Amino acid sequence: MSTDAEGRIRSWTLTPSRPRYVPPLGAVDAHCHVFGPAADFPFSPKAKYLPQDAGPEMLFALRDHLGFARNVIVQASCHGTDNRATLDAIARSNGRARGVAVVDPAISDAELDSLHAGGIRGVRFNFLKRLVDDAPKNKFLDLSHRIARLGWHVVVYFEADLLEELRPFLDAIPVPVVIDHMGRPDVAQGPEGADMTAFRAYVDSRPDIWVKTTCPDRLDSAGEPYDDFVRAVRPLVEAYPDRVLWGTDWPHPNMEKVLPDDGGIVDVIPRIAVTAELRQALLVDNPMRLYWPEAATRLPE
Repeated sequence: MSTDAEGRIRSWTLTPSRPRYVPPLGAVDAHCHVFGPAADFPFSPKAKYLPQDAGPEMLFALRDHLGFARNVIVQASCHGTDNRATLDAIARSNGRARGVAVVDPAISDAELDSLHAGGIRGVRFNFLKRLVDDAPKNKFLDLSHRIARLGWHVVVYFEADLLEELRPFLDAIPVPVVIDHMGRPDVAQGPEGADMTAFRAYVDSRPDIWVKTTCPDRLDSAGEPYDDFVRAVRPLVEAYPDRVLWGTDWPHPNMEKVLPDDGGIVDVIPRIAVTAELRQALLVDNPMRLYWPEAATRLPE
């Protein structure tokens, strides 16, 4: 674990390897975060972890190092419902980032419009008790109806043992649903295990459920080369080629015990998406359709 003089944690490596795999032109890192800088964007007093600064300059340098073109920045729980750090990073991206916000369900329509103008395209509902104190399903559901007019989607973060409990809530969401990290299945169970079987039954239940095939470092307890993750996730990519997304999860919140190598994480991509067509869909076509529908695959000038 690396901590600074203030006891703030660094959860990312300072020297990520350069991946062997080269992503296709226009590839999108569709799940990443920024932390601070705290001097400009203080952390929430309810934050369950206090990270070192990991701002947009670092994120965009990593994007270029790994061979990606765009980012989708997901509001980190350490910033609570103050989305200024995420909005600042989007504003600094020259059109190459969009975002997912965390908001108070009582947010006004005018505030939602302002977030949309700033590049936000979805809201995240977090059900991990170690990260949030309260997750009011009824208020979340009301908010999900209010964002429909903006063309937004809902991103949901939960662990596998909560899926059955959450199904009535998830089924009632009237906009597309994106599931973070596949609902954190136990990938050691394999593709036919109870966790992945239940998750696939949920994905089969409606055509507008999207899946982030992310976080081998977080989900595969055996570690590199992440064979259990590959074995469990490859069939998911092949079964739902037009509904899968991928991202680094940089700067890897709460992963400070073993700092993930982002280059090594990128090198998992061709093992879960084994054809050029699958990789094009996973990294370019799908995230562009969800986050830049007006731009197709055209990069900004």
